[in-house]
Parts: sequence; C-alpha cells; structure tokens
Amino acid sequence: MAKQERPNILWYCADQQRYDTIHALGNSHIHTPCLDALCEEGTAFTRAYAQSPICTPSRATFLTGRYPNTHHVYRNNNEYFPPHEVLVTKLLAEAGYDCALAGRLHLSLARKGNYERRPDDGYRKFFWSNHPNPDYPYGHDYAIWLEEEKGIDIVELYGALSGQIGLGVPTEYHQTTWCSEMAIRFITEKRDGPWLMSINPFAPHPPFDPPQEYLDRYDPEKLPFPLFRESDIERQKTFRNLDQQTKDAINPLTSSNQDNITGSVERGLMGSVPPSAYDARLAIACYYAQIELIDDQLKRIIDVLDKTGQRENTLIIYMSDHGELLGDHGLIYKGCRFFESQVHVPLIISWPAKGVKSIRSDALVELVDLAPTLLEATGLEVPYNMQGKSLLPIITGQKDPDYHKDHVISEYNDALANMPDKSHGAMYFDGRYKIVIYEGETFGELFDLESDPGEFVNLWDDPNSSALKSELIMRHFQAYLATTSAGVRHATKDFRGEGLAPKSRSVYD
Repeated sequence: MAKQERPNILWYCADQQRYDTIHALGNSHIHTPCLDALCEEGTAFTRAYAQSPICTPSRATFLTGRYPNTHHVYRNNNEYFPPHEVLVTKLLAEAGYDCALAGRLHLSLARKGNYERRPDDGYRKFFWSNHPNPDYPYGHDYAIWLEEEKGIDIVELYGALSGQIGLGVPTEYHQTTWCSEMAIRFITEKRDGPWLMSINPFAPHPPFDPPQEYLDRYDPEKLPFPLFRESDIERQKTFRNLDQQTKDAINPLTSSNQDNITGSVERGLMGSVPPSAYDARLAIACYYAQIELIDDQLKRIIDVLDKTGQRENTLIIYMSDHGELLGDHGLIYKGCRFFESQVHVPLIISWPAKGVKSIRSDALVELVDLAPTLLEATGLEVPYNMQGKSLLPIITGQKDPDYHKDHVISEYNDALANMPDKSHGAMYFDGRYKIVIYEGETFGELFDLESDPGEFVNLWDDPNSSALKSELIMRHFQAYLATTSAGVRHATKDFRGEGLAPKSRSVYD
C-alpha cells in the first residue's frame, strides 16, 4: 500500500463502557447521535468481547494482539510492562505513522506525581492523565492544562466533589474535554505522512459524576432498573470470596442514595471503592450522561476531520476496554465476574474510503482482533506471534459479517490491586452457552443466553445439564490452551541441514 493511501487512525477507547449503551443498537434511553452516525457510516459489532474484565490486561491484549495467557500482563498496577511485548502503535510508528495519545495508557503502575513507566510504545506525543483526580496533582498533563490554560487548580476543582454518584466538574474543565482538545491539536498539525491518535479518557469509569448540563438530560425515574431478581442476593454469597469491588449484592430496586459514599473514602479511591448503597437509577443516569459527554466530544474531533478533509481516509475505532455491572445482579463496578455487562463491550469501526456502510455484525469478535486489523488495514505484515484475527474482511464487505469466530475467551488473574483473594477465573462463550471456571473452587457458572439472556439461572449444578457442562468444560479447556503461545518459533533447515530463519508470515497462514 502506497504511503499516501494509508489511512489515518483515530482510536477512541472509553473506560468501563458496557455494550448496551448506544441508542442505534437498541438502547432507547440514551442519547448517542455521534456513535449512531458511526454505526451508519461503518460496521457495528454487536457481540464484541474483552479478554479481561479489568483495564490493564484488556489494554495489553488489544495493543499487542495477544491473549493474557501469552503476554502475562494480568494485573492493574503491575510494576512494569514486559519489554519483549510489542505494541501495535510501536509497529505503526516504525512504519512511518506519527502517533500520539491523550488520556491513559494504563499498562503499568502510575505513581503519584509521576507518569506511568512507559514501554517502547511508539507515541511521539504523550498527553498523559491516568485519571482526573487530585491524588495526581503534579506531572499530570490534564492538571497542567487546567492550571496553565484555564486558571483552575485541580485539587480545588475535584476537592469540591463528594460521593461516587452525583455531579462532576463542568464540561469545559472535564478530562474528556481535555482529551478532545489534545486530539484536535495533534490531528491538525502539518505532516507528510499518516497519523494515529489514541484517545483514552477516564469516563465513564466511576465515580459516576457527569457535568450538570448532561445529568439534566436524564430523568432517573424514567430509566429502567438494573437486571435483578431477589434470588441474586443469596446466589452472590457463593461468589463473595472472589475478587470483587462489590462484595455483597444489594437490591437495586429498593436501595436509596442515603449512603452514596462509603466512609471517608478519598477522591482518588472512589473509582475502585463502590458505595455500600445507592440510588440505582441515578447511577444509570450519571453513567449515561458521561457517555453522552463522550459522544459530544468525539463529534468535535470528527467535525475537525471533516473540515480538514481528512475524514474520508481516517479509520475510526470506537470501543471500551471492558464493561460495568451498574447494579446488575445487585453488583456495581467490576471484579472477577463475567456477566455480559462486564465483558461484552461496544465496538464500532468506520473507514469511509474502504469500508462498507451500515453493517451490523452479529459475529463473535474479540478485542485481541484489533491489532491485526490495524496492521492489515495499513498494508503491514501481521507478526507471526499475534493471536488475533483481522476484522478487515468484515469491515470492507469481503466476508460474511455474521461469522468471525466460534467462541470468545475472557480471563481474570489477580487483576485488581490490593484484593486479598488473588482470584483466577476464565470464561468461554460460544454465542449461546457461557461457562466460567474459577481456579481452586468447586463452583462455577453455566448460562444458556438463548433462554436466559439476563444470566439469572446458573445451570452448573443442574443434573439435567451435566452432559452439556462436561462438553463445555472440554471446549473451554481446548480454547484456553489455544490462547497460549509456544514462544519462539521453530528454525527451518535447507537441504544441507543448515538452519534458516523461516519466512515471516501471518498467524493465519
């Protein structure tokens, strides 16, 4: 592919956005006109799954095109990113792409007052803000922008907020707005070659605290309650000792906002310490409002692409790293669980110059597929050790949009920091049946999503499902084995017996 034909890449990754939060894809309660337009302009993948329900392992997966079982980046707050793992952004930078990031990379521990320890990531510009809270007051590009360009002190701005659910900072000072500002500055720079812009805001990750103008657009009393049955309270007791930010399920149909803050949790911890009680529909309203803010801020960037004549040959990816429980089954935030609300994520890809419009793909796809998709779209060779499967044939209309893979995998392995249980669990889902196995536990989960889309009926101990369970355990094990790389490839020999390096090829050859 000639250099001038290579697309620009706008890669937008929201944090902790569940799959069912886009108006055009079935949620009549949320307002997402920009994302709706992207669905019309490109391909909406309705069954995309994260390879981990937690940030860092998921991001490591879609940035390397390799499963957690191979790259071994399982934990949030890991000390460093393995130097032998290669990010797709590094490969693109080496091929002539000008790369930048705004927001969080989130591949290793971000120390107070300092950037996270960056791998060789390929980003020429790195506008970094791990999260918009005052426990990172210095060395934090978002905080510097507030102070130097807006005349605002971040400690005072966020120090005035309280509780995990409620009002946040004004739109003009929001970290999502800052991300858009940095992106617009980068994509309007003069350059000869193509660019890649990663936009990784903290929203809609908790605390759920949108600007007033966005919260005003949602009436909590007109929103549906979370997925819940009374049996969830007792059922979740079995899983209480797994790593979860919510240990005890509550009834979200009767809970109130009286205890919207847990003890004296400092602002920087509110995103990982959920409230012990909350108004469930207010939480949903705040969550939707955050997503609508993202939608508006994404539109600002796309409008600039239109005005500068770059939109036609810009490949846009919109996605999230994982989902959010948001009261489903009496739980909120995230943990070692694999409900649809945690592992099923939005994924929209639009490329006007090459892509087919208005495709809705119901194929099973994974975030691990994104790295090889980008390489194939830019005419670059997919390294032999990438494990994802390119989505480009679906996006360009060369392949049936309703099939990509037989199954998807997701895994949690001691992922959350400061959790005592060090849990390890893995999910296998074939589009109908979902089975989850937890290391060291005698219990597990088996759901038939065709008859039970809300995942209320666990068939694990159902005697009538014992044969199905055995078959799925075998499939799960085989699929899990397939996520492990054998490492350094074999050398080959010529007819004289001398070692030769094999010809580089794609993992799909």
